[in-house]
Amino acid sequence: MKAPDDFNPVPGQPEELEPGVRRILAPNPSPMTYRGTNTYLIGTGDVAVIDPGPDLPAHLEAILVAIEPGQRISHIIVTHSHLDHSPLARALSQHCGAPVYGFGPATAGRSPAMQDLVDKGMQGGGEGIDTDFIPDISVRDGEILTGETWSLEIIHTPGHLGNHIALGLNDACFTADHVMGWASSLVSPPDGDLTDFMTSCQRLRDGSWRVFYPGHGAAVLDPSGRLDWLMGHRNAREAAILERLQHQPATPAELARAIYTETPPALLGAAERNVLAHLVDLAGKSIVSPIGALTPEAKFRLGTQADFS
Repeated sequence: MKAPDDFNPVPGQPEELEPGVRRILAPNPSPMTYRGTNTYLIGTGDVAVIDPGPDLPAHLEAILVAIEPGQRISHIIVTHSHLDHSPLARALSQHCGAPVYGFGPATAGRSPAMQDLVDKGMQGGGEGIDTDFIPDISVRDGEILTGETWSLEIIHTPGHLGNHIALGLNDACFTADHVMGWASSLVSPPDGDLTDFMTSCQRLRDGSWRVFYPGHGAAVLDPSGRLDWLMGHRNAREAAILERLQHQPATPAELARAIYTETPPALLGAAERNVLAHLVDLAGKSIVSPIGALTPEAKFRLGTQADFS
């Protein structure tokens, strides 16, 4: 699904999306962040800052300037510890004195399957982990954070990253990088787990949401439809991988080049990691298996190891 061409806010300029919800775009556009990271300001008295973003002095200044007379930052909430979402939290906290909330450090919420890959030596996918991130206050799934004019429900949504959370504000949901309007989310083992990702998608799909406010791109005005597309997209990728493997074993890189035929070269590395995520998920379901050790460079084939022993 192509990004909407009309989403192009001015970085650093607050925009009111609905009463008590403002968005400030960080000046960090890239092939992976679209126009940049969306920082959200929630509330009219006590203000919660969702995802301060990358460590950029100009964005820090934009957040501080947006706090109006009679307002104060009471909560700094980080949805996950990627470098485009969390690093500015510490500097912002030092300026305003508010604590930083998050699910935990970068390894928090990591699935046993992904931990097993780490134990076997698999490195991260290069999507930029903020390994220094440690929240002042760790939140739990189902916990409610409150300010004078708002309450936010913590929804643990692992998949893009193990410590990823969404935040429910009445019938609006801040979905960060789990559901975006401009592209599908990156799931890159061992940081991202596709099995967890699909479970989190279904959990959000079971809710009654009016709007999703994502970490990148425009608001999603048809949350159910977007989730249906996102899960259908993943199921289609899985079917394409299995179809290719019917002919011969292949590596994630070979499968990515064969399947992602319209993907720009700059994004092929991310596509390869997405394919690997599918292969790890399928291996966990005993549908495919690696030839030898499960690594990003391994060839995969249909069937389990036992089928070839």
